Amino acid sequence: MVITRFAPSPTGRLHLGHAYSALFAESLANRDGGKFFLRIEDIDKNRCREEHIEGIYEDLKWLGICWDPEVLLQSTRFDEYKNSIKILSQMDVLYTCFCSRKKIEAEQSNVGLAPHGPGSPKYSGNCRGIGFEEREDRMAKGEIHSWRLDCSKASAITGELQWFDQLAGTMKVEPSILGDVIISRKDIATSYHLAVTLDDAKQGVTLISRGEDLMESTHVHRLLQCLLELPVPQW
Repeated sequence: MVITRFAPSPTGRLHLGHAYSALFAESLANRDGGKFFLRIEDIDKNRCREEHIEGIYEDLKWLGICWDPEVLLQSTRFDEYKNSIKILSQMDVLYTCFCSRKKIEAEQSNVGLAPHGPGSPKYSGNCRGIGFEEREDRMAKGEIHSWRLDCSKASAITGELQWFDQLAGTMKVEPSILGDVIISRKDIATSYHLAVTLDDAKQGVTLISRGEDLMESTHVHRLLQCLLELPVPQW
């Protein structure tokens, strides 16, 4: 059975791109007699609003879209996210990072590099070699920090990986394309990459539709699927 999903963030009303994505994902499920799930990606409490969740429901109904009654709210799954972070930490594939986005962008500017992709800038790995004592001291002082995935260590554990894209064919996983991405922040106990990977598995999604701008993220998601022993969908 084909299972697809639409996963907006409730930071405002749906726009044209959202509408197309939702209609496309629903059509993929309906074409094969499958299921279409709705997921609300509301982990960022500073930007997400309850009224926008209701707005999403209203907009989807106006579009004539029908979804499975069981809607998944990411804000209810922090225990699951924390448990997976613990597993990754025990595998020694996470490290603490004290670099701000502003600092990373400044470093890239100094060496003449453009920001990497539409999201966060690619991280150089400055904090990868910080020792235990320095890390504990800086955390005790309350320095803002995050936890990053050490792609080199993770890839050494998983070996070579692939995924299948229905348009591009078989793709080789190259996690270094995005660098050591953030897995968890001090203020938000997860990240987009971790949450979306775990939630796709939770909802049993078998076919993921996404824009070209998110295709590079699949390298990281496939790596996390292997590390956490999650099922592998198609894209």
